[in-house]
Amino acid sequence: MNPAEAQAKITQLRSEVARHDELYHRQAAPAIGDFDYDQLKRELADLEVAWPKLATAESPTAKVGDDRAAGFQTYRHRQPMQSLDNTYSVAELREFHARLVKLFERVEFTYAVEPKIDGLAVSLTYEKGELARAVTRGNGIEGDDVTTNIRTIKSLPLKLKSSPDAPIPEVIEIRGEVFMTLAEFARINEEREAAGEPLYANPRNLAAGTLKMLDRVEVAARQLEIVLYGLGFCEPSSAAGETQSGFHARVRQWGLPTVERIWTAHGIDEVWAAVQELDGLRHNFAYATDGAVVKLDVIKLQRDAGSTSKAPRWAMAYKYAAEKAETRLNAITIQVGRTGVLTPVAELEPVQLAGTTVARATLHNRDEIERKDIRVGDQVYVEKAGEIIPIVLGANLAKRTPECVAYVFPAHCPVCATAVVQLPGEVALRCPNYECPVQVRRRVQHFASKGCLDIDGLGIAMVDTLVDKGWVRSVADIYRLKRDDLLTLGKSVEKSTDNLLAGIEASKQAELWRVINGLGITHVGTAAAKDLAKHFGSIGNLSAAKIEDFIADKKVSHINGIGETMALAIIAFFEKTENRALIDELHQLGFAPITPEKSAPVGTQFSGMTFVLTGTLPTLTRDEVGAMIEAAGGKVSGSVSKKTSYVLAGEEAGSKLAKAAALGVPMIDEAALLKLLNA
Repeated sequence: MNPAEAQAKITQLRSEVARHDELYHRQAAPAIGDFDYDQLKRELADLEVAWPKLATAESPTAKVGDDRAAGFQTYRHRQPMQSLDNTYSVAELREFHARLVKLFERVEFTYAVEPKIDGLAVSLTYEKGELARAVTRGNGIEGDDVTTNIRTIKSLPLKLKSSPDAPIPEVIEIRGEVFMTLAEFARINEEREAAGEPLYANPRNLAAGTLKMLDRVEVAARQLEIVLYGLGFCEPSSAAGETQSGFHARVRQWGLPTVERIWTAHGIDEVWAAVQELDGLRHNFAYATDGAVVKLDVIKLQRDAGSTSKAPRWAMAYKYAAEKAETRLNAITIQVGRTGVLTPVAELEPVQLAGTTVARATLHNRDEIERKDIRVGDQVYVEKAGEIIPIVLGANLAKRTPECVAYVFPAHCPVCATAVVQLPGEVALRCPNYECPVQVRRRVQHFASKGCLDIDGLGIAMVDTLVDKGWVRSVADIYRLKRDDLLTLGKSVEKSTDNLLAGIEASKQAELWRVINGLGITHVGTAAAKDLAKHFGSIGNLSAAKIEDFIADKKVSHINGIGETMALAIIAFFEKTENRALIDELHQLGFAPITPEKSAPVGTQFSGMTFVLTGTLPTLTRDEVGAMIEAAGGKVSGSVSKKTSYVLAGEEAGSKLAKAAALGVPMIDEAALLKLLNA
C-alpha cells in the first residue's frame, strides 16, 4: 500500500466510523453490531499507526463519541468523561496488564472487575449531599444536562445518606450508567407487538432515546434505572476512599444504586477467572451486560497511570462477542400496525441462537433492506441485538445465487390494497386507509386492553373474530354488538357473551385517563393520559385544546411533562375528521367517563412503600396486584434496591430474589400481601 492508497483508505474509514458514531450516539439507532463497529475502528487505528503522518487529532480514534442532542443545555464536566479501550481478546487483556507492569516497574496489581452495563453513560453531581445535576458523556468535555429526566428514576435518591463510615463530601461527581431493565424492555415491546408497531432493537438504544426525550412524563412511564460505579471529582478527595472496591462500598452507604457484584482480583490470572465467572452469571442480571470492566483497584495508581486523549490507561473493557448464526432468508412479509405503518419482517429458516430458536426478525423499513442489500433466498447473518431481539446483519454475498431476488416493497397495503404513502420527514411507508381491517383490529385491541378500557373477554382472538364477521369496523362498533349475534359464535357461549356485554357496558364509565390512553394518540402513554385527564377533566375539553393550552411563552409546559411534541400530536389527532366523529359516536352511545374528581379515593395502607413483583402468582395477575398496591397508596418498581419495602414472589421467580436476600429486603407471597391489605 502506497501513501496515496493509505490516505484514501483512512479517509473512507473515518467517514464510515463517523457515520456509525452519529447513528449510535446521537440517534440511538446503530446500523451495525458492536463487534463490526469495533473492527472498523481497529482497522482505522492500525492504519494510523502504520502511517503516523496521516494520523490527526480529529480522527474518530482520538476522540470520544459525541451524544449531545438538540433541545438540551450543555454542561462542562469538572473532569473529562472518557470512554474505555476495549478488546475481545484475552491476549490483549494480558498486554494491558503488561503495560502497567512496565509503567510502574512492579509485577503485581490488585484489580477491580465490574459488569459492563450496556446503557448510556452519565455523570451525577451531588453538592452538600443534594443532587444538583445530571449530565451525559457528550463529547467527553461537556454533555447534555438531563437532570429533569434523571429525577424520574425512582431508585435514585435525590439526597445522599450520611454515616460515620461514609461522610458526605462537599461536591462529588459520580459516573454511572442509565439503563432499562430487561423486564421493562420486554413489556414495552409486548405492547408494541400487540399494536402492530415495530419492535425496539435492544434496551440500550431505547434507554438512550428515552433519556433524551423532552417529555418528562413519558420518560417516567418507561421506568429507567441507573447504577453508579465511577469517580469523576470529589472534594475533599478523601471522602471517596482509597480503592475502587472501597468506593463501591461508599456508594452503597450513601444509598445509591450500584452494580450487583464486583470482583477483587490479584494479578491477571485472577482477572481472567473473574471475567469468565461474570460471563456465566450475567444472564441472571436484571439488565443487559456486554462485557467486563477491569480497573486498577488503588485510586492513587489510577491517577498516576493517567490517560490518553480519549481513554484511561488504568482500565480496559473486555467485551463478550455476540452470538451469530447463518441461515436462509425464505421470504419477507409485511406487518401493518395500528397507525398504518408497514414493517417488513424476515421469515428465516429456523436457527438456534443464544439458546432460542429464531425464525423471524424485523427488517425495520424499506431503506434498511436496500442499505443492507438483503435479497430473498440469501444466506444471511443473524445476531441477537443486546442478546434479546434478533436482527439481520447482512447477507453472505459469497453464497448469493442468481435465484436470490431483490425485494420490491409493496406500493399498496397488503391487507386492503390502498396505495401506501410516505409522510414528510418519515422513513416509514403507511397505509392511509383508516378502515383498513388490520388497523381496525389493532385499534380495537389497544382500546380494549388492560392498560386502557380493560374490557374483559375482548382479547385478541375475539377482536379478530368480530372484525372478520364485519360486526366491528371501528372502536364505536364495540358498543353496538348484539347478544343474539354473539350467541351464534359457538356452543356454550351464553355465559361468556353475557360477561362480555357486561364488561362493554361497564367500560362506558371507565376512568377518563383510560379512555384517553385507549384512543391511541401518538406519544401519549399511561402516565401522560393520567396527567391530561387531571388537567382537562373531559374529552371535550381535551379535543378543543390549542397549543397555548399546553405550552406557555418560551415553550414552558402548563402540564408537567407534556412538551411541544406531544401537544402537537394531540392537536393533530383531534383535527382528523374520523377521530372527532369517533368521539361524537361514543358520546351518543352513552359513554360517560369518570373524571379524576369522581374517582375512588386512594387508600393509605401502603403509603411510602415500594413493592417489586417477580414470578407467577397463584390467583392474581401482575396488573391486578399493581393496581391494588397503587390503590392502597404504594408504588410498584421493576428493580430491587435498599428502598424496596417488599418483594412479592410467585412461582419461577428470577434473580430478584437473590438480590432481595443480599439487601435484606423482606419477601412475601400473594397471601401475605392480601393480609397486609386487609390489616
